[in-house]
Amino acid sequence: MKNIIIIILLGSTIPCLSQQIINTDFYQSGKQLVVTYDLIGSKADQTFDISLYVSTDNGSTWQGPLEQVSGDVGDNRTAGRNSRITWNVLQEFTQLKGKVGFRVQAKVKTPAVNDFIEMVYVQGGTFQMGSNDGKSDEKPIHTVTVNDFYMGKYEVTQKQWRDIMSEDPPELKFKGCDQCPVENVSWNDIQEFLKKLNAKTGKNYRLPTEAEWEYAARGGNKSNGNKWAGTNTESSLYRYANFADKNTDFSWSTKTQDDGHKNTAPVGSYQPNELGIYDMSGNVWEWCSDWYDSDYYKNSPQYNPKGASSGTYRVLRGGSWNDFPRYCRVANRTGSTPTSRNFNIGFRLVFP
Repeated sequence: MKNIIIIILLGSTIPCLSQQIINTDFYQSGKQLVVTYDLIGSKADQTFDISLYVSTDNGSTWQGPLEQVSGDVGDNRTAGRNSRITWNVLQEFTQLKGKVGFRVQAKVKTPAVNDFIEMVYVQGGTFQMGSNDGKSDEKPIHTVTVNDFYMGKYEVTQKQWRDIMSEDPPELKFKGCDQCPVENVSWNDIQEFLKKLNAKTGKNYRLPTEAEWEYAARGGNKSNGNKWAGTNTESSLYRYANFADKNTDFSWSTKTQDDGHKNTAPVGSYQPNELGIYDMSGNVWEWCSDWYDSDYYKNSPQYNPKGASSGTYRVLRGGSWNDFPRYCRVANRTGSTPTSRNFNIGFRLVFP
């Protein structure tokens, strides 16, 4: 291996999936070569077949996939950083010399059951949680830091619920709209859904924490923290949210805006926020994992807060199709008992 001359290091991208292999690098360890890489992107439920290729002519031709490899290579690999592949060169090549380069290639390996859960990568960060514009339980504004996670691009739909549970929720109100958010599901109902979903997919989907929810709704590190998901002005809210406007079944609504839907709307009917996540303001209230505590912000930890240790109510966020804009603000908090079902309550998932 004394004749190895490393001239180039190449990584490959995965088109149309918002996935990318970056930071490809290598080093020699004894008689082995170790290639490192990061696989980043926005599909938490996608898995990949990772292969390693080598070129000895400056990338004109590639040999592989190489077989004498171990580590983060092969089937069922997920997005992540600091991945590495170890190649036993002399078990596959008698020598390696010239203008050598390596390419890491990823092919999608998506189990059919995962196709309907589309996730968006949310890079972790620090933000100011809470608001001085609303109720006392939104105060004080405080600094929170969350880790990276993936969040559902859309609220879980009626069809997705049936795909896992084999039937509609018993109290589903707005039936017959496969792509509308499932509603009338309790926090406890969702725990049964998650058990079946995770058993079927081998994943670890869950409800978001209240902090994760607000961070994503505000636009994560791609926003300065909007008042509503996608916008900072009430006059433009109808473009981003399904809320109580003049086109509603409730006679008490006197708003002049018209968002186009009387009740729940098919997910993705409005513009997304900066992260590409839809309907985080309006459409249906979304359950979070936390117990609700009106005074929690006064003693909440900064890093990955998970809510009170016990309580009577579970947190709900985001407002709904029959709520005025002030209730659809990203900082607005409320809660309900874990057994509660209502035609304006649904949920979305995060991973891991």
